[in-house]
Amino acid sequence: MDIYKSILRPFLFSGLKIDPEQAHQQTLHLLNEWADHPMSAPLFQLLQRSCLFHHPALEQRLWGLPFANPVGLAAGFDKDGVAANLWSGFGFGFAELGTVTLHAQPGNPKPRLFRLPIDQAALNRMGFNNQGAAALATRLEAIAALHPKSPAIPMGINLGKSKITPLETAAADYRDSFEILSNWGDYFVVNVSSPNTPGLRSLQATDQLEPILSALCQANQRRSVPKPILIKIAPDLEWEAIADVLKLTQTYQLAGIIATNTTIRRDHLQTDIIAATGKSVKEEAGGISGAPLRQRSTEVIRFIYQQTQGKLPIIGVGGIFTAADAWEKITAGASLLQVYTGWIYEGPWMVRRILKGLVQELEAHQLSNISEAIGLNALDLQSPLSTPPSPPL
Repeated sequence: MDIYKSILRPFLFSGLKIDPEQAHQQTLHLLNEWADHPMSAPLFQLLQRSCLFHHPALEQRLWGLPFANPVGLAAGFDKDGVAANLWSGFGFGFAELGTVTLHAQPGNPKPRLFRLPIDQAALNRMGFNNQGAAALATRLEAIAALHPKSPAIPMGINLGKSKITPLETAAADYRDSFEILSNWGDYFVVNVSSPNTPGLRSLQATDQLEPILSALCQANQRRSVPKPILIKIAPDLEWEAIADVLKLTQTYQLAGIIATNTTIRRDHLQTDIIAATGKSVKEEAGGISGAPLRQRSTEVIRFIYQQTQGKLPIIGVGGIFTAADAWEKITAGASLLQVYTGWIYEGPWMVRRILKGLVQELEAHQLSNISEAIGLNALDLQSPLSTPPSPPL
């Protein structure tokens, strides 16, 4: 029996006015307490062992980093690295911290996180709430001192623009965050696609994005060993705009792209009213994540793979709940995957189920390694640039 799905999730998702954000923060706090407390540590370790699944066919190397499996924890779950040393124990092949900004900031007014159970989705307008780049660097340094062998998985750091920083000086804001944290991340992500910071998505335009990438790459080249830098894009971009971003990834030799962030579209949602506010979901600001994003994010992954001929590594994220969802994104062109909303709905054993399912898919297709499945079905469909584009979602 899956205790999470049968007992804990119904309680957390019940109408008992349990605020999703508060539940999230308490979960992170409890994870740390249980992991370190002498009384609960053995039980916590037993939980973690039950989540693990290893198979050599799932191993691959990207950017010189070893990934034991392709399923990672997406940015947003552990913004401040509170549980950075614990994620490997839940079966993840990697994890991404943040989004972190140069300046600490409280984020948008509460409530700002809502579950949409009938859509298997979430609506968030958090607004990059975090304690700032310097605080994250201090925490990761402390974790490294206490747990020298942890984390045992690659750790990414997602960088955003501080709300108080004007758009015209965004490049310096991203660069300064990177320089503060460059010793603590295995890879870095430029987040210019969150819908919850005013004007941020405008930074995806070529003329706005180029100075940011230029500043980051210059800072990166000053390192003795440069770090992989990726960019995270929105699902709502038109095909031509995505193609423009891809040109910049080539110009600045970025390591990869994350597809995709949350969407501002509300199409096909079954949820009508947000119970916590009494307002229509169409009136509530924020980005939608989870199942409604699944198809569009896969389309974007396939498009990127086609446009780059599979030469630019893609981290696929959006609507992954099952092994079938994961396989679809990998065969569309994703080298790695990330989950967040799906993990909230499916619980701590979801990663294990997905990994076992991926091995079964490899065996069914007579493939020896997950890397052989990347883009397997990407060329089955014509590129959207050669056909009339369909609207996002």
